[in-house]
Amino acid sequence: MPKTKTHSASKKRFRLTAKGKLVRRHGMKSHILEHKTAKRKRGFRKMCDVSQADSKGIKRLLGLR
Repeated sequence: MPKTKTHSASKKRFRLTAKGKLVRRHGMKSHILEHKTAKRKRGFRKMCDVSQADSKGIKRLLGLR
């Protein structure tokens, strides 16, 4: 049986926390930033939880299941 390969793009975008949850970066922080408030842009810096519906597929891409 061959080894399973991890998905390289997913490896760069998602991270597993110590408790086993998946986290991701926020979107909407790349352009048209002068129209967004400073408070909103600060909020984009924080990591965000991946939704429960998507986490099963992402874990598969990362080789965790």
